[in-house]
Amino acid sequence: MPSYNLSIMGLELSFKTDAEPERINFAKDLVEQRYNMLKAGGKTLGKEKLLAFVALGLADDILVSNQRLDELQARLGELLTKIDE
Repeated sequence: MPSYNLSIMGLELSFKTDAEPERINFAKDLVEQRYNMLKAGGKTLGKEKLLAFVALGLADDILVSNQRLDELQARLGELLTKIDE
């Protein structure tokens, strides 16, 4: 399993994962983009709070994506049932 050493917003992280390097870099870029958007909002918040808001925003994105996937799978199931009839 490959190991990674990343610096994200000045925080040094070391971890191992089976994820491909491109995916790790994309995830890092996404977190940094969200962080910079919130930081540019003008409010003076600590890094911990900004990172918590980033985590909440990304978690919400995942929840919405999972809901849409469930809806698509249900619709696909309905269509397959109609085809089989």
